[in-house]
Amino acid sequence: MSLSKRKWIDHPGSFVKEEIEERGWTQTDLAYILGCSIQSINLLINEKKGISPEMSKALGEAFSVSPEFFSKLQGLHDVSLAKEPRAGIAKRAMLQTYPLKAMANRGWIEISGDIRMIEEQIIRFFSARDLYNVPKISHAAKKTNYDSMSTEQLAWLFRVRQIAQEMIVPKFSSSEIGTLISRLKELRNEPEQIRHIPRLLSEYGIRFVIVEGLPKSEIDGACFWLDDNSPVIGMTLRFDRIDNFWFVLGHELEHMARGHGKNNEIIDVDLQSMEAASSISEEERLANEGGANFCIDQKKMDLFYARKSPYISNGDVLAFAGIHHIHPGIVAGQIQKRTGRYAIFRKHLAKIREHIIPSVTVDGWGAVYPIEL
Repeated sequence: MSLSKRKWIDHPGSFVKEEIEERGWTQTDLAYILGCSIQSINLLINEKKGISPEMSKALGEAFSVSPEFFSKLQGLHDVSLAKEPRAGIAKRAMLQTYPLKAMANRGWIEISGDIRMIEEQIIRFFSARDLYNVPKISHAAKKTNYDSMSTEQLAWLFRVRQIAQEMIVPKFSSSEIGTLISRLKELRNEPEQIRHIPRLLSEYGIRFVIVEGLPKSEIDGACFWLDDNSPVIGMTLRFDRIDNFWFVLGHELEHMARGHGKNNEIIDVDLQSMEAASSISEEERLANEGGANFCIDQKKMDLFYARKSPYISNGDVLAFAGIHHIHPGIVAGQIQKRTGRYAIFRKHLAKIREHIIPSVTVDGWGAVYPIEL
């Protein structure tokens, strides 16, 4: 009894009829074999009654086939008779994979009862032909899956790209990166100085965008290029701390300086955990080193730590920061990382968001960057 030769929409009673005819049996014979009434067999063969699970097992025994054969026949027949589902179910299910509510709360899309309007907005947001062709962007730093990212992370990255494409900056020159880094380091001594960073980056042809992360995205920053001469650095300010800000910025600048992110956008997720990971890519290892040295020369930090550890006082932190003209919060963050004691010197971890938001291209914290999709 081959399933491949059967018409799946037929009532299973027709298969039972064929089988008893091939075997030279009568309905009475089958009723006797199954131990049921002739009336039950007659109703089944005349397609007035379906096959129950118990009958599937009995017929399986009688015809030496799996009982699942008859239960599948019944199921396929029932499905063929069922009404077609309401239009749009598949699209609504696909749309539900995107963070629609979070995107609407941020003013990126509008949610209504019109599924076609939502679909069109998502297609435009992700610059796709249709829902089935939303681009997938590979990235190097997401620690759990290197082949795909969550839709929250994807939406954030596309928002950064949308904003970056609107920005006009001077021509970028890789030969001037060293000068830029030196000028940026001069701003490490006070949180208020951070407000000058967006202007400096723009002067050197770097598009700097801050977009608040979506819930569950855990993104710290990103580095990618609109073309070979148009680098973009995106940040979330996920942790409103001076030490984290300088490390993430330095991390992304190191990516950019080395030309990382030209072929595939780099999105850095949970950098704090990634720093402690035993196995990371070479690109990320170099970016981590660059980020740490951007905060403070690590050779000098090594000497300080070797000399003062394990009894580092508040005065030691202030003195070391003063000598090197950096904010004590940056030193505190380095000590916390090295010791694993994140409760010490927390009073020095100054907030920075309030200083940079007024001077940067931003989307989040109540502000919506105006983009016509």
